[in-house]
Amino acid sequence: MSPNDVELVALAKVAQDNAAFTELVRRHQARLRAFLRRLCGSDHLADDIAQETFIKAHERLSTFRGGASFRSWLYAIAYREFLQDRRREKAAARLKDALQSDATNIESSGGAIENGLSMDLRRALLDLEETERATLLLCDAAGLSHSEAARVLNAPLGSVKTYIARGRTKMREALTGVAERRPPKAETTANHKGVMYAL
Repeated sequence: MSPNDVELVALAKVAQDNAAFTELVRRHQARLRAFLRRLCGSDHLADDIAQETFIKAHERLSTFRGGASFRSWLYAIAYREFLQDRRREKAAARLKDALQSDATNIESSGGAIENGLSMDLRRALLDLEETERATLLLCDAAGLSHSEAARVLNAPLGSVKTYIARGRTKMREALTGVAERRPPKAETTANHKGVMYAL
């Protein structure tokens, strides 16, 4: 007689038995994917969320207490992943709207926009410095105030405003292909270390 889900979880937790967790995945993946496909309306997205769900379940297996069924615990993780994906999607849409609004203002004042803003937002965002990117996403996409973003980033309010202005300028340049004229930077003797982040 094969072990039930709770017994498999115990084996996976206590004995670090990967075969036990693999069996849990085998038992639940088809129905979980079917649930997510109906929820998402996209097979590809559902499969991505299902995969992330099993990764999170494996990482958090020690938190499963057995008060509910393993299946309901797993589906709760899947639903949270779905909601997080929706929030990311809405945040990206809000950021795109904000950037398009900025670019439209530039176009009306003579800036050239190629192909109705057909640009790769992800690439443009990744070209920003990390602090600029984080601040733009917090304020323009997530809707935080400058003060709230300053608390999240543990940065002075003045710095946050600078990151916003600099990041928006760079994004406008990426949208229009037109670099804004800036006064030359004064040379400084301060020793500032630049850090690159790979995403």
